[in-house]
Amino acid sequence: MSTETGSLFDEVSLTRERLRSLAVHAALYGAAFLFLVPYVYMFTTSIKPRQQIYSDVPHLIPSGFTLQWYEQLINNSQIIGWTINTVILAGATTIVVLLVDAMIAYSLTRLEWPGRRLIFTVIVASFMVPGIINLVPVFMIVSELGLVNNLLGVILPSVANPLGVFMLYQFFRDIPEELEEAARLDGFSRIRIFTHITLPLMRSALAALGLFIFIWTWNAFLWPLIILQDQSMYTLPIGLVTVQDTMGVTEPGIVMASAVIASAPLLIVFLILQNHLVRAVEMQGTVG
Repeated sequence: MSTETGSLFDEVSLTRERLRSLAVHAALYGAAFLFLVPYVYMFTTSIKPRQQIYSDVPHLIPSGFTLQWYEQLINNSQIIGWTINTVILAGATTIVVLLVDAMIAYSLTRLEWPGRRLIFTVIVASFMVPGIINLVPVFMIVSELGLVNNLLGVILPSVANPLGVFMLYQFFRDIPEELEEAARLDGFSRIRIFTHITLPLMRSALAALGLFIFIWTWNAFLWPLIILQDQSMYTLPIGLVTVQDTMGVTEPGIVMASAVIASAPLLIVFLILQNHLVRAVEMQGTVG
């Protein structure tokens, strides 16, 4: 009798686990669908014929498709140049931030020098300072350097990123110092230890930080708008506003086509680096 009761309880417990798992998956897929709907609408609208866009009956999935909105956008705007500017800006900023922030975080965790605790405290405290406060003094410095209307004027103020330093600082602390001590016994210099041992171990963390910096720089609007004063130097976020004001008032298909061009590279970069992002979260979550 007790055996039958035990097996019955096991079946009930198993059924509850299945129901719980089914409910969780249903909720996750439902949330993913809700997030996906605007992007599906954006893409389908960018390939809809004009009559379906202005139709009284909504068409989430168009019965026919056209590329006229992309053709008009490319022929009547500088969307290609803006895309190139954004790729150069986001790529260069990401590379420089990763290099500089990695060196700063490594020096704070592995090198002994006076005042490093104070410097780290200042870096953490800088999170409490709104970025808008620094606009005027930083612009004056960039103007004195002659970097107005230059991509370098947008890149250089973002080099020492406190978020990147703080994030990498936590990961560097988790790397066992015994690895570096063994490398020093083998005759490795400090630079070689940093480039051949520490950085390879930080590959996932660097990829995760690089993804955040790339997306943040790609979507940056205010600072590039202040520095880049020539329309040919605009980035995509600024260019999209220009397109909306000039061509998108009467043609929503053009606005959606420009949004697809602006968001597609971010999706590709995320798909490439998503495994590193998950691995970085797992590394930080299993510490201690």
